[in-house]
Amino acid sequence: MATLNVGELIPDFSLQDQFGNTFDSKGYRGQKLVIYFYPKDNSLVCTREACAFRDSFADFTDAGAVVAGINSAPPETHARFAADHRLPYILLSDTGNKVLKSFGVRPALFLSGRETFLIDENGIVLFKYCAFFDGAGHPEKLLNALKANTK
Repeated sequence: MATLNVGELIPDFSLQDQFGNTFDSKGYRGQKLVIYFYPKDNSLVCTREACAFRDSFADFTDAGAVVAGINSAPPETHARFAADHRLPYILLSDTGNKVLKSFGVRPALFLSGRETFLIDENGIVLFKYCAFFDGAGHPEKLLNALKANTK
């Protein structure tokens, strides 16, 4: 599994969101994307991360970025998680972790990895942040990178 690095083009992918809609990464060309991979809905660190993205969501949208969280849970689980925590952004179901693997996100302990990517309008990785136990820190790091890349 090769790790996707800054300056590389993300692989094209299509996944189902929490509403049953298809999210096609190619359809978001022309927009900045913040994609975060996280292990599990409703776990302590993952919930902190999700809520931190929620709390800074307006800053991301004001900067012109679309936020999407990805893990292997089914859309129904994502829908409950989003409703329970008032998450205003897209949650994608990556059954079998195929997209996670295509991005080269490495597992930690016995769980899938936690890594966040800032992707430009052409699908190129501008910045990535990997810190398994710092879920709440991911939005701050990515927002700083987003602001640095929009000047």
